[in-house]
Amino acid sequence: MTPALPVLDPCTRNSVSSRSRQASLSTPAVIVGADADGLGIARSLGRAGVPIILADSDARRPGMHSRYACPFVLSAMSGPGLIDGLLELRTRLDERPVLFMTSDLQVRTVSKCQERLAEAFHIRLPDDYCVCELLDKRGFQQVAERYGFPVPRTMTVREEKDFVNFAELQFPAVIKPPSKEYFKAPRAITVSSREQAEAVCRTILPDVPELILQEWIEGSESDIYFCLQYRGEGGVTVSSFTGRKLRCWPPQTGSTASCISAPEMEHELGRRTKAFFDKTGFVGMCSMEYKQDQRTGKFFMIEPTVGRTDWQEEVASLNGVNIPLAAYRYELGLPPSPTPKVRGPLVWKYPPSYWRSTLVSFRGLRPAGVRAKSACWRLDDPVPLAFFCCEWIRKLWSPARWSEVIFARANTVLRQHSGTDQPKTGGRPR
Repeated sequence: MTPALPVLDPCTRNSVSSRSRQASLSTPAVIVGADADGLGIARSLGRAGVPIILADSDARRPGMHSRYACPFVLSAMSGPGLIDGLLELRTRLDERPVLFMTSDLQVRTVSKCQERLAEAFHIRLPDDYCVCELLDKRGFQQVAERYGFPVPRTMTVREEKDFVNFAELQFPAVIKPPSKEYFKAPRAITVSSREQAEAVCRTILPDVPELILQEWIEGSESDIYFCLQYRGEGGVTVSSFTGRKLRCWPPQTGSTASCISAPEMEHELGRRTKAFFDKTGFVGMCSMEYKQDQRTGKFFMIEPTVGRTDWQEEVASLNGVNIPLAAYRYELGLPPSPTPKVRGPLVWKYPPSYWRSTLVSFRGLRPAGVRAKSACWRLDDPVPLAFFCCEWIRKLWSPARWSEVIFARANTVLRQHSGTDQPKTGGRPR
């Protein structure tokens, strides 16, 4: 195993010890993954006085340098190396920690080893079959259709003979891999016609065993909503938060570049999210992404996140709903903490994706008068920004990055000229 940095580093421990005593919290939380999402969890928990250990295979990752966390270097972020590393970490701790994960590969690995890890960590997951079914886009589609939840029509493409089925779908559509573990396939490609879909599938299928073709739901990036939840024993809703994306990267189909709370949709989307996970029997950390059809106003389920925090999980904490802390306290049998007061909605943004998005589309950066918080920079925790900057500089020299921006900008201009990407009126911020 790569030599680990000291878990009980005195400087880091001193930064949280006084807060830990005040809150009577001593059990550590272990977060696997030190990118922006892991850093957001560490800040959400650390500010409440929870001792944090951030585990990653790369000591240079930004979250490993947060004042709220002790770093621990793993030999791997999935597979047997991850399990061995977590068990090694456990031997250095006096108490059984609460485990938080940040990627699907981690969830898949831990789910298959639940019995082995159960005595070492507080982990809440359903059985492995349920986890695997929901990690797979085909499995999710089948579950949603079985129970009558609204999802876009979808088909699986494995070989050219499947192309005949494209006549059953309406275009435009989106092509994507059934699992985020198919690294050789693009995350998502929009196609405007059957002929274009066939051409794209022919290009990608030699590298992956199968693809998903799904009807496109008309709408802009700010028509994409999400509901983040933590579900306890028996499916009880421990904490829930509904938000709305403002920008994505790549445009329309990528990860969240900026987002905000959507309290006006909490009742409706929170209810739908609970109903879906009640049907599947899922427990633990989860979320559901929705898209509202601009033409009809109907909400469609796009995809779930299960077993881990979402990329933009910190937006909930910034807006007064600290889901990681609620999960931590629930698993340790502690009473819920009081809901903090917030001075109005806050926008969460991830700067690299946010600014690339603005190069593609110059429409409103965020709602007027609303403050924004960067996922990378905080005045009380400044050091991770330096490591983010090092990562960005390395990526800046990548020709593929600039090609991606130029291609996305050209596509946006074409959509705007063709009238297929015009903003709606009605007061929604752009």
